[in-house]
Amino acid sequence: MDALEVTGLLAIGFCAGMLGGLVGVGGGVLFVPGLVFFLGLSQLDALSTSLVAIVFVATVGAWRQRRYGNVRMRDGLIVGILSPIGVVVGTVVANAVSERALELSFAAVQVFFAWSLARRALRPPEPAGASSPSGPANG
Repeated sequence: MDALEVTGLLAIGFCAGMLGGLVGVGGGVLFVPGLVFFLGLSQLDALSTSLVAIVFVATVGAWRQRRYGNVRMRDGLIVGILSPIGVVVGTVVANAVSERALELSFAAVQVFFAWSLARRALRPPEPAGASSPSGPANG
């Protein structure tokens, strides 16, 4: 590993951590494309490497956000308990399909979530006093 690769890893890690703390993204949004485009990893290697890195980002981010009262522990625990089942299934599928299928699937998921978030952000604000379906932020 040369100095340029180490610098790339440091930049990807810092930016992903910053985005993770700021808007809750990092692993899928930044780690995977960064590892593929800047370090030349395969899609499968980048996805797998991202899973290791995201453990640290998620741990520090959740710890800091909990101090601000922004973590909904019950929801996080439910998602966390069920996630390993999805990881096992996803790992089996990721190792069974082609690299191209992984790349296209990854891109499709990114586009879908970007479109959904943009549509939600551009929606007119609700009138004051209207109840939100997600409940209070600290719920």
